[in-house]
Amino acid sequence: MSKSSQRSPFGWSNRGGNNVTVIEAPVARSYRRRAVIAFWVTLGVVGLLAATVASHYLHPIVGALLGVVLGAVLGAVLFALIVAWPVLRVFWHWLPEIVLGLACVYGWTTVMQSTPLWGSLLIVALVVGVPAAIAPVRRRVMAWIWCLIVRHRLRLCFAAFIATNRHGSLPLILPAKPTPAGERVWVWLRPGLSLRDLEQEGQVQKLAVACWANEVRVMRANRKYAAFIRIDITRREPLAGKVVSPLPDYVPTDVPANAPTSPGMPPVGLDLPDVPDEPVTTTADSPRPRKPRNTPTTEPSTGFDPSDYA
Repeated sequence: MSKSSQRSPFGWSNRGGNNVTVIEAPVARSYRRRAVIAFWVTLGVVGLLAATVASHYLHPIVGALLGVVLGAVLGAVLFALIVAWPVLRVFWHWLPEIVLGLACVYGWTTVMQSTPLWGSLLIVALVVGVPAAIAPVRRRVMAWIWCLIVRHRLRLCFAAFIATNRHGSLPLILPAKPTPAGERVWVWLRPGLSLRDLEQEGQVQKLAVACWANEVRVMRANRKYAAFIRIDITRREPLAGKVVSPLPDYVPTDVPANAPTSPGMPPVGLDLPDVPDEPVTTTADSPRPRKPRNTPTTEPSTGFDPSDYA
């Protein structure tokens, strides 16, 4: 077995014990190299500027030392942020789940400390049972759960079969929201990716399969920024359902067969081939038909987006 195949699909390494790989080694080296460069650049620029400003109010030697210290502190902060960014990105991807887990743990602890056991169990039963029993609330909760699932599925898609840049940087998965047809996710692409990479033949179908959906559409979310895209995931057809109309209930059932019809009804049984064709002649004195003006009409915005139902 080759060395590259000694890693299990769950991130466990078969060499050197049970180690979990959170950040790949090439990605960590790339960010560490960026962090070192950013530290020295920040130290030089901020230190020089701070020393120049401080020298006007303090002794030149003291101002120079103060500038070096300030530049080193800011460079160290920037170094730490760049090195820790891959880990911070993992926390960003799991931020809703982390917040929900903390809310459940601290909420349960607060309820247990302020109420007896039977009261705590009753509150939990109401909080869990009422949304599960009411169909609209249950569907809304499931729609938001699908939004959380789709974010992770898209992240796996970008890491598995969508091309990345040479640094291995994945796009930033932004928040998602439910739509009548499925979910809508906003994504910020990193340098090296474009909308055309996602529109290649077979890519959209792969996204639909990975997201357990019927169809996936990718489009730009902003005309100003090409990196800001929108992914619409379709799971159901909201316009294909039958709508029950109450109009048949208002039709009387005791209408006689020979009931008189309204004089405004169109003629029935008209044989058009029997009507002779007469050419229409126009004279010089007859007025010409006026063309309607192309006046743009502005309709008030109601907040309705037809793409939500697509």
